[in-house]
Amino acid sequence: MSPTAELVARRLAALEPLHLALDDDSDDHAGHPGAAGGGGHFSLTIVSEQFRGATRLARHRAVLERVGDLIPHPVHALAIQAYAPDEFDSPSPDRTSR
Repeated sequence: MSPTAELVARRLAALEPLHLALDDDSDDHAGHPGAAGGGGHFSLTIVSEQFRGATRLARHRAVLERVGDLIPHPVHALAIQAYAPDEFDSPSPDRTSR
């Protein structure tokens, strides 16, 4: 895991994730202006009881409250998939499994 990914994961620990997957997609964005500046591209899947009953916007805000200061550097882009436990366990057509 890269130092940036480790930092993001440490900060998200406050959300008490039951599952956290942080994929570094930076290689897929080679040549992109943000990548050229050293900023990484990440995809996050996080499952937390704290997201139960929260809107998608509230979940994203909770994540960004903890890591937003890392954007645009060292994180250039962060794709967020945030679920409550019961949502993550059930099949969904708009969620890809990793």
